Formats: sequence, structure tokens, C-alpha cells
Amino acid sequence: MFAALDNPNRLFRKLHLTPATAKVVVIPRGLNVQYGDDHDLGRLVPPDAPHQGFVLEVEPLESVWLGDILAEARNDGANRPIIVLDQVTDPHNVGAIMRSAAAFNARALITQDRHAPGESGVLARAASGALETLPWSRVVNLARALDEIGEAGFWRIGLDGEASADLETALGKTQPCLVLGAEGEGMRALTRERCDQLARLPIAPEMESLNVSNAGAIALYAAARRGL
Repeated sequence: MFAALDNPNRLFRKLHLTPATAKVVVIPRGLNVQYGDDHDLGRLVPPDAPHQGFVLEVEPLESVWLGDILAEARNDGANRPIIVLDQVTDPHNVGAIMRSAAAFNARALITQDRHAPGESGVLARAASGALETLPWSRVVNLARALDEIGEAGFWRIGLDGEASADLETALGKTQPCLVLGAEGEGMRALTRERCDQLARLPIAPEMESLNVSNAGAIALYAAARRGL
């Protein structure tokens, strides 16, 4: 919530507080505030979502235009990865990947505007503030977006457990775009065709695969550590 309050691009609807938490929250001028007890706030969130004494109602952030992301990459020259999710549908996974992307200084997250979760409380909690800082572009056509990313000079690496090359070798000195497929099904054929290279994470043969959010975190770390 505090990251959302600090985001100048975020539009607020209402802030719900308990009397106790009202003492520790700096309330932006003009924000509509409603006070209640823990039970009142609990009715505003899902049963498995602890509110910790405050609930902030907000307008969803606008999708960032992919062209702006690619233009920034051309202008600043920083070798920061883009991460693309091909129909990853679990908001917990998308949020966790956003958190890792922000932690490892990724440039942006790209998803489809359909067959992918939108902004929600579940996703925001998993992202732990990264929703407010990581540019997120939701595109109509993922294959076309991958074409644009490739034309902008990114090396599109699709994570695939059956690939012959390992991720570290594939990364090399490239400007990487890391492409992860859906939970269970992996990347669609059209997405695989748009990748410049497929690469695997070197996990033990006894383990068939990793959760997509874990794979994303490892891939983002591998991309970041090249500059260490």
C-alpha cells in the first residue's frame, strides 16, 4: 500500500484505516478516508488476504506502451532485460515475477492483455511494491510484440527444459529478452518461433521443472550477474 501511495501515477479512490493504523500513515491531501475496525476492513478483502489495518482502493495503472519501453532502451544504452510471459495465468506467479524483475533491475514486463491476469490485490501483494515501479506493457498480439522487441536489438531467449544450450551460455553479452511460457503448457508454438534461441536452466535431472516464478527469478539473476 505504501508503494502505491508514493506512486505519482496512481489514482486513489478511498483509503480505509483503523484508528491504530491512522497514526502511522501519512495521508495524501484530498484522499477520501474511511475509518473502521478490523472486522470492517476484513469485509473489503478476500478471506485469505490480511489487511494489516489498512485497505487502499485505487484505479488500475494504465498499460505502458511497448514503443516507449524500446525507445528508452535505445536511448539509455543500459543492458537491462525485458521479461515476456506467454499466457502465465496465476496472479501469484505474475506478481512474484514482477518482484524479481524489479529486484534484478529488469526494464519491463510484457504480457498479453488477454489470457493473463490483470491488476488485482492478489497480484499486488505477490509483487510487494513492484507493481508501482516496474513498467508493465499489456499487448494485444504477443508474437507481434516479440517481433518489435527483436527489431529493437534484444536477443529473445525462450526458457525450455529440453533445450540443448544452458541459459548462461545463451545470455553471453546479449541484451536479453527472457520469454517464459505458461504454467504446465510452456510456450506456445508461435511464441517459440519468435525466439532467437531456446535455453534451459541447469537443474538436477531428478527434478522435471521449476515453478514459472522460480524459473523467472533464476533467469533474471543470471542476466543481472553478468555485470557483477
